Amino acid sequence: MAELAKDLREALTRVGTSTLTGVLNRRGLRSMTLFDVWPLRPEQPPLVGIAFTMRFIPSREDKDGPTSTSRSMVQPQAMEECPPGHVLMIDSRGDSRAASAGDLYVGRLKARGAAGIVTDGGFRDTNGVFKTGLPAYHRRPSSPPSPIAHRPVDLQLPIACAGVAVYPGDIVVGDRDAVVVIPPEFVEAVAEEAVKAYEYEEFAEFEVARGRPLKGLFPVAGEEAKRDYEEWKKKQR
Repeated sequence: MAELAKDLREALTRVGTSTLTGVLNRRGLRSMTLFDVWPLRPEQPPLVGIAFTMRFIPSREDKDGPTSTSRSMVQPQAMEECPPGHVLMIDSRGDSRAASAGDLYVGRLKARGAAGIVTDGGFRDTNGVFKTGLPAYHRRPSSPPSPIAHRPVDLQLPIACAGVAVYPGDIVVGDRDAVVVIPPEFVEAVAEEAVKAYEYEEFAEFEVARGRPLKGLFPVAGEEAKRDYEEWKKKQR
């Protein structure tokens, strides 16, 4: 998928990961939520984009030490090649002893129109990363520079990130609760179902606030709740 259609992007931003994980679960996709990865700041914008992948392996002193002459340039290459509307997904092996990126790298991604950055490691210069405005997710802050623990080795191959297999071209959605990966062949159907579920949940929240009991309302809607929902939708329009 070269880019996300505007209406599809808006739908995925609107529904959030809680609704998406429910829809994915009903379709048998249960291994799509990244573990122990959090938004850099709770107030950052939501994340929707297409996965562009980078992989780290452990660093080694002869390759990445201060006297090495063979330091990898894959990391800056990723910042220059991640396309607009894409999310740089970084396999850091869950290791946050050294940073996966810092504010200058993330700032370059932002300037080039990337949609976000996600690592199962950590970021350094987190205040600067936040100031770029790019949605960023990590395990925890990490000040040491990347070569202390990481050597970037390849781009645009399948990776593992926070316990989830991520393939180039997957759709990535993140909010305050989680980061979720959606296979591109399912994303339109998942988004359509998620919007319907989200709208019903809005109705259910309204009814619960009015004092309605959950039985016949949620999680399984009875016939009366379905009729009431259709009337509620008409009034909302």
